[in-house]
Amino acid sequence: MTGAGTNHTIPSLTGGPAVILVRPQLAVNIGMCARAMANFGLSDLRLVNPREGWPRTGALRKGAYAAAAGAVHLLEAAKLFSSLEEAVADLNAVYATTARERGQLKPVLAPDAAMSEAAARVLAGEKLGILFGPERTGLDNEEIALADKIISFPVNPAYASLNLAQAVLLVGYEWMKAAHGSAPPFQPPERSPGAPREMILSFFAYLEGELERVGFFRPLAKRPVMQNNLRNIFHRMNLSEQDVSSLRGMVVRLVEGPRAGKTRRKPQPPSDDKG
Repeated sequence: MTGAGTNHTIPSLTGGPAVILVRPQLAVNIGMCARAMANFGLSDLRLVNPREGWPRTGALRKGAYAAAAGAVHLLEAAKLFSSLEEAVADLNAVYATTARERGQLKPVLAPDAAMSEAAARVLAGEKLGILFGPERTGLDNEEIALADKIISFPVNPAYASLNLAQAVLLVGYEWMKAAHGSAPPFQPPERSPGAPREMILSFFAYLEGELERVGFFRPLAKRPVMQNNLRNIFHRMNLSEQDVSSLRGMVVRLVEGPRAGKTRRKPQPPSDDKG
């Protein structure tokens, strides 16, 4: 299953720090981590002693692959390690994620600061990794001791526990911003040019003339105020040429009735149904 935002016709971003899941407990969480990685261009998934093993067949595989939602290529390429030391052996630097102070006197960074630093180091040719602990307990002190720095999330101190995939997602988001920029992926379509004042005033003259014809400006003493209020409604819209053309065409059709060959639908009386 793939999501609505999936586009296999364009190259996918890859690279970035390795995501190292230490003793993950649930296959479905591994799948969700792969999805989070794919969202933000991370492609190196490493697994250290998954509690349920790393199934390539059966129900566990089905759950993990379904949760990956199209990021199955990361699951297929995942590297399996029997020890954390093996998993980090080729890396130049390692960050450990934790919500608790561990008394290890390591620098503690928020995800944005950590990923800004990581982006510069990866650009310089270094290989980095980020450790994520098991869902129930997090990393133990011996595992954190293998890291250079700690990443901790600014969360509600009374409820600091994050789902494993959520933690990967937050770090991945900050990696994406640091490495590839924070501009949104698309912009609204270009509007037609702003309507010149002459065009707007012509529309006002036509609209107000028709409103006068049907008795809208009553009592007459209030016409100037009503007219100004009406014009200000349209001025606040920052109208384009296309906007004014559409508005004028709409009013013309209301005034002149259906085009040739079209029949006017009779207005429906208000319903008395209160149910």
